Amino acid sequence: MSKPAFLRRRLVPSLRHPARVVVLAFAVATLIGTALLMLPMATESGAGTDPIAALFTVVSAICVTGLVVVDTPTHWSIFGEVVVLALIQVGGFGIMTLASLLTLLVSRRLGLRMQLTAQAETKTLGLGDVRTVVGGVIVVSLVVEAVTAVFLGLRFLIGYGESPARAAYLGIFHAVSAFNNAGFALYTDSMVGFAADPWICLPILFAVIVGGLGFPVIFELVRRRNRKRWSLHTRITVPVYFGLLALGTLAVLVLEWGNTLGKLDVHHKLLAGVFHGVMPRTAGFNSLDVGAMHSSTLLINDVLMFIGGGSAGTAGGIKVTTFALLGFVILAEIRGEPTVHVMNRRLTDQVQRQALTVALLGVGAVMAGTITLLSISPFPLDDVLFETTSAFGTVGMSTGITAQLPAAGQLVLIALMFIGRLGPITLASALALRDRARRYELPEERPVVG
Repeated sequence: MSKPAFLRRRLVPSLRHPARVVVLAFAVATLIGTALLMLPMATESGAGTDPIAALFTVVSAICVTGLVVVDTPTHWSIFGEVVVLALIQVGGFGIMTLASLLTLLVSRRLGLRMQLTAQAETKTLGLGDVRTVVGGVIVVSLVVEAVTAVFLGLRFLIGYGESPARAAYLGIFHAVSAFNNAGFALYTDSMVGFAADPWICLPILFAVIVGGLGFPVIFELVRRRNRKRWSLHTRITVPVYFGLLALGTLAVLVLEWGNTLGKLDVHHKLLAGVFHGVMPRTAGFNSLDVGAMHSSTLLINDVLMFIGGGSAGTAGGIKVTTFALLGFVILAEIRGEPTVHVMNRRLTDQVQRQALTVALLGVGAVMAGTITLLSISPFPLDDVLFETTSAFGTVGMSTGITAQLPAAGQLVLIALMFIGRLGPITLASALALRDRARRYELPEERPVVG
């Protein structure tokens, strides 16, 4: 006997909600990836991998983070590394972006439900843009990764004597990891061995910056070279993104000049400074010993990692647009203006609420994770706050404590990476029991603020 319609709706969560589909897709991909990495053939030793370590690696890869609890080049076999690489690419594209592409290739059309789901994941502004964005994401990703892989592959071949096959593999792996802001490297010390090599560092920087700007910005920069025709989103993202990049570079150069940069020549210090100024944009590679950095440097990096990169790209964090919008809201309040105006445009109340919600949920997630790790691990606040912010911002940089955390601590980081990749609002709306439409408004009253 079939159940009544209202009972079926209560027992089975509605998958028509785009956010729920996106969250479920990432969860399913995570389970599949974990099962693959637990296979004996995924490790160099052939002994298999602990479930927590496999899960952590999969979430880190599919959330394009880069934090690791096992050494990537020595623990994983070629099969395991390829699984990690595939998860990075899938995570960077987005599960539903790939599903939408496959649907387009097979049927040459997208149904309304698929369009809504793809729109939720790609942050597309309108349904009419979904097909264009989905195709553009794939094209831009593959082109940038291919160009970066060629430069890196040639450098590994010519400069380091790698075989053609090995050089190509190293080039492809690090190009995909860089563009998707993942931070996974096939070297135990990440990019420390290449801190003075511009032929390795600069292609990685290029891929990281392009991926971190966000696809909507990339599309506009390519199609509309006249700045006056840029959308408000692009006009906010570009200057704030590069401004924060410059701030990060300056902070590393000033604070670490005689510390982690001390043994390098001046021009190599500048290269390493720029490299580490870009990495908090959620890339995760490091060419300096992060664990040896001053507390002040780590704190500045915490702020930059929390802000992250551009919206609808491969970067994490609350996004530079959210950060900028909150600044404009504060400025308008200080000036006593009744509405918020940005570059000859007025911000809607909904956008302001979204920016505030994303920021505060992000702060709450990082603080909850930090307090939990401090209570279950012996590490100091500097290291723990850096670790949790790196996980939430899907950055991947670490002071070296990741593998030393207890299993419960690693599960906390897994949760933070998942929240950071999907976005606090996406996850919260997916977990909501139902959508509520308010049919009336209550009387207005103003409490004391401040």
